[in-house]
Amino acid sequence: MAGKPKLYYFDGRGRMESVRWLLAAAGVEFEEVLFETAEDFENLIKGGKLMYDQVPMVEMDGMYMVQTRAILRYIATKYNLYGKDLKERAIIDMYVEGMRDMNDMIMLFPLSLPEEKQKNLNYILERATQRFFPVYEKALQDHGKNYLVGNQLSWADVQLIEVILMVEELKSGILSAFPKLQEFKARVIKLPRIQKFLQPGSPRKPPVDDASFEVSRKIYKIDKNLVLKHMS
Repeated sequence: MAGKPKLYYFDGRGRMESVRWLLAAAGVEFEEVLFETAEDFENLIKGGKLMYDQVPMVEMDGMYMVQTRAILRYIATKYNLYGKDLKERAIIDMYVEGMRDMNDMIMLFPLSLPEEKQKNLNYILERATQRFFPVYEKALQDHGKNYLVGNQLSWADVQLIEVILMVEELKSGILSAFPKLQEFKARVIKLPRIQKFLQPGSPRKPPVDDASFEVSRKIYKIDKNLVLKHMS
């Protein structure tokens, strides 16, 4: 019997958080190897199993998988969260790629320069309410089902609930103009596996803050000034 998937990352959300979400939604228990120092990360690189010398990396089914989308597609396919045919998979991919854009903006938001933080927040909220949420609101309305694609939970639904909760951390009540998304959220967070993942003590990580960014910066030897310049 294969062992539990093992996730290699630092103790924070980053790009690994969507992997945690998808495994949790699939009901798959996993272990985490969380880096605490730059030496921990360097030792993994020296081990020769880390393609491209970058994480996330997931050890699963005898493989050492990297690249977030590749990892997520594998998990979604393995656990029947990737639609019933090629057409449904294409639709799921389109939804997920849009959510990934939102996810990335929110993930990097705490690194904004102080004088640009409000501007960046306004930009994220505008994109959420004017570009992305209307797409998913209409999809749920037109589809007439409980989920975005088909009539069962898919990777797209898991990614959407993750993004919704992230945006709500920035502004509560953000779904006030989206009744279908409100219904979707209320329904999905009651699913036993999702509900379990949302409980205190689960592997779900808190939002990025200055302290967690500083930890990751030291582990990966990131130039903070370059990150802030990029964010601006």
